[in-house]
Amino acid sequence: MSWKDSVNRALSRTTGYELRQVRRQAKAGTPHPRTRKVRRGDRLLEQPGFVMCTLRSGSTLLRVLLDSHSQIHCPHEIHLRYLSVNLEAKWVERSMREMGLDQEKLEYLLWDRLLQRELSGSGKPRLVTKTPNDVFIADRIKTCWPDAKLIFLLRHPAAIVRSRKNVQPDDADQEKNVDLIRRYCGALERARQTYDGVTIRYEDLTADPAAVTQKVCEHLGVDWEPGMLDYGSREHGRFKSGLGDWQEKIKTGKVQAAEPPPEEIPEPLRAIAASWGYAPQPAALETPRTS
Repeated sequence: MSWKDSVNRALSRTTGYELRQVRRQAKAGTPHPRTRKVRRGDRLLEQPGFVMCTLRSGSTLLRVLLDSHSQIHCPHEIHLRYLSVNLEAKWVERSMREMGLDQEKLEYLLWDRLLQRELSGSGKPRLVTKTPNDVFIADRIKTCWPDAKLIFLLRHPAAIVRSRKNVQPDDADQEKNVDLIRRYCGALERARQTYDGVTIRYEDLTADPAAVTQKVCEHLGVDWEPGMLDYGSREHGRFKSGLGDWQEKIKTGKVQAAEPPPEEIPEPLRAIAASWGYAPQPAALETPRTS
């Protein structure tokens, strides 16, 4: 028996206390060792598909075409960006931390369970979802589902502005409309430059839906089905504002050709239009000659 044990035994008999080494407290901000672990079963969805797009980009048309596939469920807009978890007391924070969870990881569990529930109810094996504001959380989506399959849907920026203007009140501020589309386009391009995926265009989708949906199916790893093009013969839920497009065109059940884009591109959108191939690249500035 060591002298430390002897002292502790005597101290315990006389006072009821023992001497113990104090553990060092972790520095503020140091993650709990267990928070880095991803437990088996944390993700129920496998390779979910996400359509990265802007507002008024034709994503509802792509949705109903994909949803007409026998193996793909493509529901209405989900808005994961605004779905969060709130830990209202330090006790629940402490409890969750002990399980290796924080607010962000809990939100990912919620997102995954919600989409898995939606997929399970469809009876299909694959899920693809589209919500335009997903472009602002592309990083979080890829953190939650590293195996997510991304589909980048482009449309002529001036046509997007016109399409949104057509569903706005007459007195809507069009400068704000253009600025909003600019932010969506910028976020979409950042995601496109950061992550792997397949890029398609709304104009091509309406001109040759078979070729474009074949390209998407190949990216998703499913066989293409001709019946996808007959989306009007299937049920796709309500067409309602907040859930996707609700205009008469989508309700016809037929793919219709895109209108020619406006000749004038708003100045804030010219750079992205050029990047996407909808406008000539700006002429490079000549380098001044030095004598």
